[in-house]
Amino acid sequence: MEDFTLNIDIPADHIDNIFGQFDKNIKAIEKGMSISFIMRDDALKIVGERNHVEHAAIIMDELLSLSKGGNIITIQDVNYVMSLEQEKIENHETSEARGEIICHTTTGKPVAPKTLGQKKYVDAISNNMIVFGVGPAGTGKTYLAMAKAITAFKNEEVSRIILTRPAIEAGEKLGFLPGDLQSKVDPYLRPLYDALYQIMGAESFQRNMEKGLIEVAPLAYMRGRTLDNAFIILDEAQNTTPAQMKMFLTRIGFGSKAVITGDKTQVDLPKGARSGLDDAMKILKNIDDIKVCELKSADVVRHPLVQKIVNAYEVAEKKAENKSRRTKTK
Repeated sequence: MEDFTLNIDIPADHIDNIFGQFDKNIKAIEKGMSISFIMRDDALKIVGERNHVEHAAIIMDELLSLSKGGNIITIQDVNYVMSLEQEKIENHETSEARGEIICHTTTGKPVAPKTLGQKKYVDAISNNMIVFGVGPAGTGKTYLAMAKAITAFKNEEVSRIILTRPAIEAGEKLGFLPGDLQSKVDPYLRPLYDALYQIMGAESFQRNMEKGLIEVAPLAYMRGRTLDNAFIILDEAQNTTPAQMKMFLTRIGFGSKAVITGDKTQVDLPKGARSGLDDAMKILKNIDDIKVCELKSADVVRHPLVQKIVNAYEVAEKKAENKSRRTKTK
């Protein structure tokens, strides 16, 4: 079959951004779409099978839209746009995937949604009292919720931030931990501290924590309390029991907003125990002001290899589930 060639126009001031350092973005598209790019006389040619070339042209047009919007094109952007095209997702607007900047880290780096799934998640947090953010590792569930919480706190929309997660060991026994009670629970809460330090800064965090305006505590500490005018984040919610989830949800008071994040594929509860996250999503799905956002592997914004790992595990888990169903029906 003879190769099909298509010429596309990329403005000179956007070429470096779209191509990436050492042309890594273009090379990723060539590999992913099985085509070749040829740059001659300021014109970019796409060569390959007609179907692949046409899809590659759409990808380049999407990346140009992102670049014209003032975004620095990353390899994650390239992989995301390719995944949308390869899965034939219709009516998408990739240039709109990046929502408004939520805040900046202490180093000045802007924090903003980078995928359509993330944008819908951030918008849901803005528009609802309770949001469930569910998806695989690397989709920004906790980090984006933390950015929204800190922004709401700085804008005086809430008077305090409360971050909590169940103290469940992730598939391993940590044994005896020395120190006082806070020292014993800190290892479980470390991911929350890391995000706070990066966005807020260690000094600001410590100052507000000493004043009681920011609280990082295990879920058990929430029992018996009413949490008014607070932004509350429950992380690793897949490791709550139904009773714990009900307890948490009934703590939410006036003027508060809650985000519950979790990954249903990484449950560390004892075998056979029901997850409070699954129960809550089923029971509360039709209640107004409660929104469930399911992020997918296409929303992973860590190293591209993480997206491939997530996809591989999803495929393996589906095969195991289908095999189990076939066994039960025999």
